[in-house]
Amino acid sequence: MVLVLGVSAGAAGARAMLTHSDQPHLPPIDRCRVARRAGGGSMEEAVFEAIRLMRKSAAKRDEFITGIAVTCRCSSHAESVRTAAGRNRLTVIDEPVAQLRYLRFTGRLPTEGSVLLYDLGASGLTLTQIDCRTDAVLATKRSTVLGGDGHDALLRWLLTRGGVTLDMAGTRRQKEALASERVLAVCDPITGQRTVITRSDFAELVEAGIHHSASFVRHMIGETGIQPTGMALLGGCTRNKSIRDELKQQLGLPLIYDPEPEFVSTRGAVLLAAERPSARSIRSVHLTPHSGAHEAPNSPVSRRKLVAAVAVTATLGGTIVGALAMNRDGGEHTDGKPPTVEVVGPPSHG
Repeated sequence: MVLVLGVSAGAAGARAMLTHSDQPHLPPIDRCRVARRAGGGSMEEAVFEAIRLMRKSAAKRDEFITGIAVTCRCSSHAESVRTAAGRNRLTVIDEPVAQLRYLRFTGRLPTEGSVLLYDLGASGLTLTQIDCRTDAVLATKRSTVLGGDGHDALLRWLLTRGGVTLDMAGTRRQKEALASERVLAVCDPITGQRTVITRSDFAELVEAGIHHSASFVRHMIGETGIQPTGMALLGGCTRNKSIRDELKQQLGLPLIYDPEPEFVSTRGAVLLAAERPSARSIRSVHLTPHSGAHEAPNSPVSRRKLVAAVAVTATLGGTIVGALAMNRDGGEHTDGKPPTVEVVGPPSHG
């Protein structure tokens, strides 16, 4: 069997998976997560550190990696990886291509219509609507209003309010634990103070952001004019059942969910590393109105809806900015409300 390495690159760092080419869905031989170095570490630095660790793991087993593929969300990340690669032979893949490849491999991808990839990662939400028959991208959008880092900040605020102060790594572990546990007793490592948090508490914290993302999805569907056959939930944030339930209730779309949603890109990279080990890059095909396929009808958005959307985005963004400021300053809020900043609306035009 051929040993291959899949790597997914993102704003928070890189994930890598070492496995045999015909077993991407099974527990891997080895895998790692490399966070971006604090103080200005680059995304490509994390990628090549992950590759180094997995090469070391393969060498310990006296095996040789025959193919390496790295997924990137945007062209600037992809170019950075290609430049840093030098003489290293690897394939750079647009992330939606890898995600689609693995969903098809597992039999979860619809054969007709389109699928919407809802990728809620550390730094924000990326939506990509793709035609299932041609694999062409119909539309893509990104929002940084709320993501995993924002969820961490909000949860840390809630814990601080209960008398427990954790660093961001500890807060993230508690957030991840809520994906499988309904109730957690959290202890302050210094004072010994304890507080109890529930999955419902977390759901209330992130509810506004999930509602915003549902509006984001509806807007994309309105732009393409094509109702998706299903929506694939990707990224570590979607491990939380309360988030999945809220999205299902808000949108009513059939959900496609992998038990390890944060590794879908990595597993897709594994498949493509085996299939096309010598390719330098694998890009998505984007459809435009001029291509003659799936042209969206003209549907201007009303000024009232536009202002409402801006207000929601500004308010949610203010909440996260305030929470992150609390993390930096170490201050505590005593008014019992999530930290916010003042939001000034647009000037009236009569």
